[in-house]
Amino acid sequence: MAESKNANYTKEVTEKLLDLYSDLGTENLDKIAEIIEKPIKSVRSKLVRLGVYVPLCKQDSKASSPSKKQLLRNLEAEGFNADGFEGATKDALSRLLKTIQS
Repeated sequence: MAESKNANYTKEVTEKLLDLYSDLGTENLDKIAEIIEKPIKSVRSKLVRLGVYVPLCKQDSKASSPSKKQLLRNLEAEGFNADGFEGATKDALSRLLKTIQS
């Protein structure tokens, strides 16, 4: 005789989950998990299994800021000799460039 699996999500909880998700969206998974009293990971997994989960888009930090190579070129364009600064961090190069431009 096969054992019946104990369901973590009843039909009612699943319907409530879907309603909450359609109202609150992905950015409020923590609120949804709190309301239905389940862990966030469990809620996300259930939404994935139901085929409705839409992940948040990650911002590409590389696209929004100049590369180290570009920062070094900008420093040289300002008349600064950037030799030896190749190992500096992007943050340090950005601060230096702002200081020189001031």
